[in-house]
Amino acid sequence: MTLADTSGTDVVDMLTADHRDMLDLLRQVERTEDLDERREIADTVIAEVMRHSVAEEMIVYPSIEEHVPGGKDEVEHDKEEHEELVRVMKELEDLDVTEGAFLEKVIEFEQLLDHHARDEEDEQFPKLREHIPQDQLIDMGKRVVSAKRVAPTRPHPNAPHSELFHKSVGPGIGMVDRLRDKLTGRES
Repeated sequence: MTLADTSGTDVVDMLTADHRDMLDLLRQVERTEDLDERREIADTVIAEVMRHSVAEEMIVYPSIEEHVPGGKDEVEHDKEEHEELVRVMKELEDLDVTEGAFLEKVIEFEQLLDHHARDEEDEQFPKLREHIPQDQLIDMGKRVVSAKRVAPTRPHPNAPHSELFHKSVGPGIGMVDRLRDKLTGRES
């Protein structure tokens, strides 16, 4: 249960599709009565949001800082939202699916993700299209696909949200996460 490969798509369309897919999966968690399926879908969303966030921090945020007026402030705001998402994902990951707090945390996760997605789609993505040529946006999309392949699949609340960290240490953490996923039977 993974999101579609959109390697020929520009980064704005790709990330927007990711947002829709991740939010749809969170709604599925809320709707399903099967507890095993609920846990599996929640774990899948966590893995996808982690991949998406790391790819944004590695590929997209540096471009926003460089090309978009006021981009550094926007990126700082986004990183703060990523930290909040990581905190909530870690709490969700640690909850037993039978606990009432599980669905409450899923709803909190959905609300935070929806807010973050709207900020990006309404504010930043139009600015990316305005300030970065289409061929570069397509190249960024390809690099996002590559970054997602090595990104961590689990939340690490104490990890820095920086391009350097993700490029140097992130692939190792991602490899450990994928090994741990395989050993525990978790979909990622």
